[in-house]
Amino acid sequence: MGAFMLKNIPKILSPDLLKILCEMGHGDELVIADGNFPAESCGQRVVRADGHGGAKMLEAVLSMIPLDTYAKENFVLMQVVEGDNVRPTIWEEYKKIAAAKDPNVRAGFEERFAFYERAKKAYAIVATGEEAVYANIILKKGVIQ
Repeated sequence: MGAFMLKNIPKILSPDLLKILCEMGHGDELVIADGNFPAESCGQRVVRADGHGGAKMLEAVLSMIPLDTYAKENFVLMQVVEGDNVRPTIWEEYKKIAAAKDPNVRAGFEERFAFYERAKKAYAIVATGEEAVYANIILKKGVIQ
């Protein structure tokens, strides 16, 4: 029950995830993955957040860490695969949440397989139960001031 007994910590953040957020340094990356993402095969460290959606997880994580102000892109979405006739509506929700939490959001896109390779180098992956397609994000942590 640890994290629930502290003030101002979103209940969605497990003790394991809080530890990871504390351990991360400037420039380290965190993936918030949807339910279809191959988290276990990509992740060095995987935190399960089954039953939680990507938007709530993004909001909670960004309430704890800033985004990297020095990076060209600090909020990276998985690009839609050519031929997939889909427009991920969750992206607008993600961008709205990010903009409200951090004024330094610089969004970018990464091709699917390049996203997977980048995820393998990320500090950790949060495996959510998000059902929306293309609901994966990479966040680059900034400096706490």
